[in-house]
Amino acid sequence: QVQLVESGGGLVQPGGSLRLSCAASGSTARINTMGWYRQVPGAQRTLVARISESGVTNYVESVKGRFTISRNNAKTAVYLQMDSLKPEDTAIYYCNVDAYISGSFRDYWGQGTQVAVSS
Repeated sequence: QVQLVESGGGLVQPGGSLRLSCAASGSTARINTMGWYRQVPGAQRTLVARISESGVTNYVESVKGRFTISRNNAKTAVYLQMDSLKPEDTAIYYCNVDAYISGSFRDYWGQGTQVAVSS
């Protein structure tokens, strides 16, 4: 299986920046896609950004031009650079990977890291 640990969250003022990191361990060679999701109380967890096995990226419209997802070639780390942060970006951010293990694709999640954007 794959273990994921997020870091880099915190409190930042509107317009500021944060860089989230996710360290992957275990069966990392079997990881396909990697991504970041976020969730606020009372709402569904939603996709923020995703990078495919070939390096193609996708972003939710509200973060395009402000957030950048990246990873290392070994797929042991995925990052989310967040610039021009807005209060509505406040959420718990979760790292997610999809890995092909034991004959099927499986989802793995990190524990989450809190991002708060406030003055």
